Amino acid sequence: MTDLPHVTWLKAFEAAARLSSFSAAAEELGLTPAAISQQIRLLEKHLDTQLFKRLPRGVALTDTGQAYAQPIRKSFDEMQRATTGLFSKKRKRVVRLRATISCAALVIAPQLARFQAEHPDIHVQLSSTVWSSRFDEEALDIDIRYGSGDWQEARILHLGHENAIPVCSPAYAATLGRTPSIEDLARADVVQIIGSETDWGRLADLHGLTLQVTAGWLKADSSLLALQTVAAGHGVTMVLESFARQYVEQGLVTAPAAYKLPKRRSHYMVINDRADQRDEVKAVSNWITSLYQSLT
Repeated sequence: MTDLPHVTWLKAFEAAARLSSFSAAAEELGLTPAAISQQIRLLEKHLDTQLFKRLPRGVALTDTGQAYAQPIRKSFDEMQRATTGLFSKKRKRVVRLRATISCAALVIAPQLARFQAEHPDIHVQLSSTVWSSRFDEEALDIDIRYGSGDWQEARILHLGHENAIPVCSPAYAATLGRTPSIEDLARADVVQIIGSETDWGRLADLHGLTLQVTAGWLKADSSLLALQTVAAGHGVTMVLESFARQYVEQGLVTAPAAYKLPKRRSHYMVINDRADQRDEVKAVSNWITSLYQSLT
C-alpha cells in the first residue's frame, strides 16, 4: 500500500489543480512558484505518476491528475468544515426551547424558518410537552407555558392576553345551517379540550346568551388534537384564536359566529436563570415576544 503523501504536497497540488496555475497556487499559499513546482514534483515522484502536463503557458492536469484532484479537494473541504464547525468562534449557538404541544406546532414551528434565516448562527432545538410547570431538564433554556404565571422561577414574561373562539370545518358549518348561530354551534358535537370545560358556559354568561351545550362529543388533551379533529370535517371546538389562525387562513376551519371569550390563563415565557444572559437566548426570547405581539 502506498504511504500517504505529505500534506503540504497535497495542498500545493489541490491549489494548482483548482487554479490551473503554479503561479496562482503560489500566490494563494504564500509561496514561490518554484516551491509549488518542487512540492508537486515530490508528490509525483512519491506516487510514481505524472499529475500535470507542463505546457508552454501554464499547466494542465493529466487524466490521472484529474481523477486524483476531485477526492483531494473533497477531503480538504471536509476538513475545513469539521474544523470550522467544531472550533470556530462563529459556530452555531444552541438554544433549547420547549413549549406546550399546541404552541410549538401551531405558533412557533411555522415561523421558525424565518428566525433561522435571520439568525443563521443560532440553532433552536424545539421540543414539546402537553403540560409543563417547571424546568425538569437542566438542558432547557426557555420554556413556554400556559397558565397563570405563578411558578417559582425568577424570569417569567407574560406574552399577552388571549381569546378563545368556536370553530369548525366549512363543510360541517354547512350542515348546521346557511349561517350557523352560536346556539347552533353549542348544540353541535363539541370537541372538548381538557382543562377548558367551562368555556362555553363562560361565553354564554359574558355575552348574555342562553346556550344548550351538549355533553362533549369527544375530549382532547390539546388544542392541536381538537383542531385536527374538527378540521377533518366533524364537530365544533372552542380554541385559542392564536392557535386557530393558521387553520382559518388555510380554509381548514371557519369561525361562523363572531363571539370571543377572553381567557383567564395565557402563555408565559420562562427563562432558565443560568441562560438569561446569553446573547442567543435573548435573541430567541425577543423573537418569541414579537411573535406573540403580532398575534394579539
